[in-house]
Amino acid sequence: MISETNANTPSGSTVLVTGGAGFIGSHLCERLLDEGHDVTCLDNLCSGSRENVRRLLGQDGFTFVDADVARTEWLEQIPRPNLIFNLACPASPPFYQVDPIATMKTSVIGALNVLELARQCGARILQTSTSEVYGDPLQHPQSESYRGNVNTTGPRACYDEGKRAAETLFCDYARIYGTDIRIVRIFNTYGPHMRPDDGRVVSTFIWQALHGDDITVYGNGAQTRSFCYVDDLVDALMRMMSQEEISGPVNLGNPCETTVMELAEMVIELTGSNSRIINKDLPTDDPRRRKPDISLANETLGWEPRTPLVQGLQETIAFFRGIM
Repeated sequence: MISETNANTPSGSTVLVTGGAGFIGSHLCERLLDEGHDVTCLDNLCSGSRENVRRLLGQDGFTFVDADVARTEWLEQIPRPNLIFNLACPASPPFYQVDPIATMKTSVIGALNVLELARQCGARILQTSTSEVYGDPLQHPQSESYRGNVNTTGPRACYDEGKRAAETLFCDYARIYGTDIRIVRIFNTYGPHMRPDDGRVVSTFIWQALHGDDITVYGNGAQTRSFCYVDDLVDALMRMMSQEEISGPVNLGNPCETTVMELAEMVIELTGSNSRIINKDLPTDDPRRRKPDISLANETLGWEPRTPLVQGLQETIAFFRGIM
């Protein structure tokens, strides 16, 4: 385990963010630091990047720990947290399918490790679950009461079922030990710090367009996604952690549905690219429709996404131009 820290930390809660060097986690760490908290960022960098938190490494109150959440040696070597955000797990198919057993271990054993830490410390703990717990949904839009249509033996099951099992563990810890839990289900999120090779549709299309490559649309492009800008998502995570009304699960995402083909055309226009759109076969178990029902988040958190898709794409495109 490698740890990098700074002394003279600011006042505020002591926070652990697992997966903190990832796309969403790095934005969350930055927000927590801005609000005066001491932040321990734990990440084994299997899909996260030290570059995402490089600017934070020089700040008081920030500690980076290079470790695997599914192991245990780090548990006795970090400050005792008041709050835990569990974001650890590769979230894109190319990364979580490379080693599906490790993905399942991260979701399940990692959840057990952070839950035990929360129980011992009396910490409040938030689990970032996923819209993938709904599988290829037969209900549209998806509400939190929907139990899903998940293929338990397919190539995506390591992630989908791992996240479902983690939700179960969180609820059992709350029932048995009284652990103060929060669960959110994150729908498609995009923005700066995404990896160009993560296989997500926004990053893939932008990277292809900026390089003038063909833009690959799977199927006929009629499948839909609901894209939430990362700043809006982080705001929701902060609200969920700080409120006392509900433990979850709560859907977090943008209820504005966009087809994959519409996204491809939008990216071409915003980048000024000459890329062509080509079609390939739809991957196994790829959801046909994705749209969250966020009425619960709106009612209990006072939250809804505010960043228009065009604006968020412009910010994301600018980020990718900067790393070319």
